[in-house]
Amino acid sequence: MTDAPSIPPAAPDTSAGSGIEQRKLRHIEACLRLDSQYAARTTGLHGVPWPYHALPELDLDRVDLRTGFLGRPLSAPVLIGAMTGGADAAARINRNLATAAQRLGIGMMLGSQRVMLERPAARASFLVREWAPDILLVGNLGGAQFLLGYDGTHAARAVQEVGADALAIHVNPLQEALQAGGDTNWAGLTDRLAALVPTLPFPVILKEVGHGLDRRTVQAVASAGFAALDVAGAGGTSWARVEQLVHHGRVRTPDLCDLGIPTAQAIRDARQAAPGTPLIASGGIRTGLDAARALSLGAQVVAVARPLLEPALDSADAAEDWLRQFIHELRVALFVGGYSGLDDLHARPPSAG
Repeated sequence: MTDAPSIPPAAPDTSAGSGIEQRKLRHIEACLRLDSQYAARTTGLHGVPWPYHALPELDLDRVDLRTGFLGRPLSAPVLIGAMTGGADAAARINRNLATAAQRLGIGMMLGSQRVMLERPAARASFLVREWAPDILLVGNLGGAQFLLGYDGTHAARAVQEVGADALAIHVNPLQEALQAGGDTNWAGLTDRLAALVPTLPFPVILKEVGHGLDRRTVQAVASAGFAALDVAGAGGTSWARVEQLVHHGRVRTPDLCDLGIPTAQAIRDARQAAPGTPLIASGGIRTGLDAARALSLGAQVVAVARPLLEPALDSADAAEDWLRQFIHELRVALFVGGYSGLDDLHARPPSAG
């Protein structure tokens, strides 16, 4: 792999007038730092049992990873997770990720589009359909914005202006609480989303950003009409850590920044609290075996973000190579586990009960 293009450093942000585009660049650089990752909490996926059969009686090349999600076909149960947008480096990242997704027949979720709606010049960084005309593409807006003047018109713009198939509404109270000038009045948001979602003419996903959807939240939105839930559990990137790196140059409250619901627990809790609702497993998914374990817990697809950031800064080929290896690892895990494909895994998961 060639050296990734340089980006501005995540120096402490002390300027009240710093632009949102510069903050997006600092987010990218901060996410590349090791201290953006959880230190005191893991995903819990390593404790999920996985079988090994010395005689699997299968052909590895015929292990079937094909699936469908939100009405669109996927060659494997994999989405590129939400990352970025709103700056030149973000445009390059999104273009390379979209190209890789198109080549592989998987899906992609865009980063938060608030910057695009409020600063039209940033829109170009989200326009990936030129490179990925056929993929499942998911737009993205922050839930808190729907208490600050956003409505169905804004949601529709986020989907229509980029040619997306669905919209993710992300909830991130810990990140906002630790962000300079963050949105911290969340009173009434559950009712606001319950009123909004049924009016939208496209699938809507509720997602966390890496601190996990808890059981109480899932129960509270179970009847709101969300097409899927992205549990985005703890154990990978802590966006609370990212905000402190951006604003202070260091993590000042590591115990607070490491709060969250581990990914494995978040999947189990969501499956029990909202049975039948499709689940996206994300948050610290790093290997194909992680993905297999998450799928065995009841997720329909997995999403990966942080491991793709550096490859995507390099090239579409680098992002594709990483994803090919990840998908190969998932296929191998099913093969040695004795599973002929995803239907077989969901029918008799090793983690049942």
